Amino acid sequence: MDPVIKESAADTEVNAFQASLKSSDTEERIDIWFYRPIGYQIALFCAKIGLRPNPVTIISIFFGVAAGILFYYQELWINVIGMLLLVIANSLDSADGQLARMTNDKSRLGRILDGAAGDFWFIAIHIALCLRSQNEGWSAWIWVPGVLAGASHVVQSAMADYYRNVHLFFIKGTSGSELDNSRDLQKEYDNLSWKSNFGMKFIARFYLNYTKLQESFSPNLQKLLATVRSKYPNGLPQALVTDFRAHNKPLMKYTNIVQFNTRVLFLFLWLFLDQSWIYFFFDIFVLNPILIYMIVNQEKVSRYFYQKILTEKTNEYQGV
Repeated sequence: MDPVIKESAADTEVNAFQASLKSSDTEERIDIWFYRPIGYQIALFCAKIGLRPNPVTIISIFFGVAAGILFYYQELWINVIGMLLLVIANSLDSADGQLARMTNDKSRLGRILDGAAGDFWFIAIHIALCLRSQNEGWSAWIWVPGVLAGASHVVQSAMADYYRNVHLFFIKGTSGSELDNSRDLQKEYDNLSWKSNFGMKFIARFYLNYTKLQESFSPNLQKLLATVRSKYPNGLPQALVTDFRAHNKPLMKYTNIVQFNTRVLFLFLWLFLDQSWIYFFFDIFVLNPILIYMIVNQEKVSRYFYQKILTEKTNEYQGV
């Protein structure tokens, strides 16, 4: 084969892989090097056989929950199988989004399922670790840090996901972001009937509450988004996009720290050391301070741009 053709084919493959990613700004290195390449191959296979993103997400839930169940046992070899299943679950979770972008098969239900998948995994993990700890001699009080860590995880994941989508909204617009707001979601929810759309209305209620949780932790960001949507209905000025990216990109590393990879690496470590209970306290006393730091700094950035956009002393952000 002609070397030029080979190179062209390789470039096409690289470009296709890059197009399956959300953005280099929001992708974690472990994901870029490991999960996204695996997810891309899974997505290619699913596209070939006609499997849509939502079934891939549902399959990932089964793998993740099975992994959690296997962490109940103290035998390390069983735990290692659970670790492999959790890696597979996260690879599938990566694949569903890549498949959706490759095939342009995006939906609100897919967005909700994708966000809920990790919650199902970690509910199973937390329950398994609490029961395991009781078998190891801990009292029922172990459920207190177990539940607190679970609640912390929900907020950490919700805010990390929200800030990533806000960043994507500013640098890519609505086409590159899955950013929602409770006002629009409330209208959609109200238009659904419990009689005719029971399943979807139930899911929509869950997602509406999830979005309200995200908004409740980011008041300055809500003011910024409202101002941006009213002031720039036809698209954001390039100067604002460039300026926001420069200020906000450094904060994306914190969204990665409180997400899947960091917590799972430490979970695996403590499972190998047979000290799985430490996971709860790591979530509460290490990841929560990072969450707080992330929120505080995101609010500072939002306040800065909100005030800058409102001022009439500069025309820097006028026009698209």
